[in-house]
Amino acid sequence: MFGDAKAAGSAIQSYDLPVKISGTDVPDAIESFDSELIHPEVRDNILKAKYTHVTPVQMHSIPIVCRGRDLMSCAQTGSGKTAAFLIPIISRLLSSKQSFTEPDRRSSPSALILSPTRELTAQIHKEALKFTFKTVCRPVVVYGGANMRDQVSELRRGCNLLIATPGRLVDLMEQGYLSLANIQFLCLDEADRMLDMGFEPQIRRIVEQADMPIEGRQTLMFSATFSKIIQRLASDFLYDHVFITVGQTSSTAKNITQRIELVEDERERDSLLLDLLGSIPGRTIIFVETKRTADEIEYWISNEGFAATSIHGDRDQREREAAIRSFKSGQTPYLVATDVAARGLDISDVMHVINFQLPKDMDSYVHRIGRTGRAGNTGLATSFMSYKDKRMARDLRELLSESHQSIPDWLESMALQTSFGGRGSIRESNRFGATDVRTQSHAKTQQDPTVLYQARFAPLAAGVSSLESKASSYWDD
Repeated sequence: MFGDAKAAGSAIQSYDLPVKISGTDVPDAIESFDSELIHPEVRDNILKAKYTHVTPVQMHSIPIVCRGRDLMSCAQTGSGKTAAFLIPIISRLLSSKQSFTEPDRRSSPSALILSPTRELTAQIHKEALKFTFKTVCRPVVVYGGANMRDQVSELRRGCNLLIATPGRLVDLMEQGYLSLANIQFLCLDEADRMLDMGFEPQIRRIVEQADMPIEGRQTLMFSATFSKIIQRLASDFLYDHVFITVGQTSSTAKNITQRIELVEDERERDSLLLDLLGSIPGRTIIFVETKRTADEIEYWISNEGFAATSIHGDRDQREREAAIRSFKSGQTPYLVATDVAARGLDISDVMHVINFQLPKDMDSYVHRIGRTGRAGNTGLATSFMSYKDKRMARDLRELLSESHQSIPDWLESMALQTSFGGRGSIRESNRFGATDVRTQSHAKTQQDPTVLYQARFAPLAAGVSSLESKASSYWDD
């Protein structure tokens, strides 16, 4: 159960990372996992997991949750968000006199964590098992694509902490296997994606139209990106919440070297891909836009001598799990994927991410390249771009500038050309949402609630789980 957390090595360096906090009466940050806010049994399990340093998102989120405040937390990928909400939720459950539920036909958990995909949900459950090891708190996971009878059986054995996808959760509720009447903690992981990609009706069904309490419920939302629109929508579920951003959540980690290659000819694109695979060793993820292209690239590079597997929306759960196992073990060190793997794939030693085809938006770009350079390691991301992708030019140039990356002259020229036309850029409209919209609405009030920190720490590696999670599909369940 307990995987060794990756030790801080030569790739790990201390640097200043900005932390913005908006809200009233914000609790002070903790400096280590020895904090009295964390339940002793959870602290013991943190030690067993060999976590040594608390990351910035954890040092600020844990006390906020432990003090009973609603929270919206933005932090860049690979920053330890999962532990940032699991540790305080489990600590508070264990401190509660009602922290253990007896087996029953109709399960009534005290905490609910929603995530958009099966794979991400399974990853969160695996992490929860570490922090609840040998405690009375019992986490259970439910998601589509798995046998419902087995999941109902697990629920009937008792469940304090339920980790679920929205679709399967609604099914269980409607069939009478589950009640949300005792929910004290509601957490939405990758909240922006759930709300932004069509899950809103299911979320509202769960939160507003079921028996989940409003009074006394604590609501948390975590993600790497929050747009203004999603923030305003999420405010329906939050009360007097604290908003935190850690690092440049709209950007990418500076330990990822980004290269953009102008490739117009398809044969040149294929040739460049083979050159990259042959010259840069180590686990590599190749992102494409369609399922058909994923299958074609997997077949082609396998025939060229590069052991590859693929993952996309047409793969069933067994095939997806087999592909991830093969990739992690090194049996097939090349993974061809659609955006099903853009979030949630937490494998610390992915050396190279290749965008064989650019995604349709910068949000996906940020999450794709975030699959490398994790746990404080350095990483490389190479993207193929053509003039067909010129809609991305301005935002891509800005992101590269923020991350102190080299900007090709042709990209500067392309960005300048697309600046004329009347439409504001995605980033100008704050698509990524690293700023609390409430501070903009109340900028003229007497007391500005925004606090700016410069948190100096050994980032990303020491406190981030080494659990190698499975890929995410944002069109399931």
